[in-house]
Amino acid sequence: MQPGEHDTLATSTIPGSARPSRRVGPTLDTGGGGGTEVGRPPGPRQGPPAEGRHEPPAEPVTPAVGPSEGVRTSRICVVIPAFNEAGSVARVIQRAHQAIPEAHVVVVNDGSKDDTAVRALRAGATVISLPVNLGIGGAVQAGYLYALRHGFDIAIQVDGDDQHDPAEIERLLDPIRTGGAEMTVGSRWLGRGDYVAPGGRRIAMRLLATLVRWRTGGTFTDTTSGFRAVGARGIALFARTYPTDFPEVESLVLASRNGLRVEEVPVRMTPRSHGESSIAGIRSAYYMARVTVALVIGSLNRKDTSKGKEAP
Repeated sequence: MQPGEHDTLATSTIPGSARPSRRVGPTLDTGGGGGTEVGRPPGPRQGPPAEGRHEPPAEPVTPAVGPSEGVRTSRICVVIPAFNEAGSVARVIQRAHQAIPEAHVVVVNDGSKDDTAVRALRAGATVISLPVNLGIGGAVQAGYLYALRHGFDIAIQVDGDDQHDPAEIERLLDPIRTGGAEMTVGSRWLGRGDYVAPGGRRIAMRLLATLVRWRTGGTFTDTTSGFRAVGARGIALFARTYPTDFPEVESLVLASRNGLRVEEVPVRMTPRSHGESSIAGIRSAYYMARVTVALVIGSLNRKDTSKGKEAP
């Protein structure tokens, strides 16, 4: 049991089942309230759990291999942040299981008002349900905290709207497995696939890429991509501190300023199959103004000051 973690009895009723499913699991303190974990424990995937039955969680395991060892034996966690993604989350989970059968899939249900959690549980994922909507930053950090506490070597972030193709995950994994990078970001602008963005949004992305290059010295083409993977150092960093306002852009700066080797890789992406972007329309102008000010002022230039401390 890790510091700050305590047992709680989580109950989840699945419509159509004869009885509620019950299990003992950890409560995650994410800075905005507790989160209740429901689902199968970490470990090799044996297929979706039988409906209405869950086993106790495994004890956390400390990673024991480096980048040059056990290239294909890394413990992998797929983190799917989801807010009202009932229409697509099951498909995303199924595609992730098909692409990386050995991975453990965790859905962070960010205070959804629909049945996202139930559909994710039925699809075979572990579900962490946050009692309130924390936003993408809080939801993703809850996933990294889970990955840290359960000793995963690699964490992969995949959006719950089916925009990211899990079949492309291997492209994110290869540089980390071979030791060439500690964080990879999937870019839709490196010549793979035919993703098309509105002209105004593409211009905004180029501006953000320029600002991030100015702050980090690195070249990035897709700073708003949430399709990414990190190794053990990245998991530990993001479990301790993770941006809340503009997480995709800020986390690139945070990672670079804390010495992580970050690499972009070309991936295919598709238009979202469900829901709407949180920064569409007038919100995109507000988003651009806020993140530009933050980058120019330099508030994102700080290093992680909590290094060496336990995650909460």
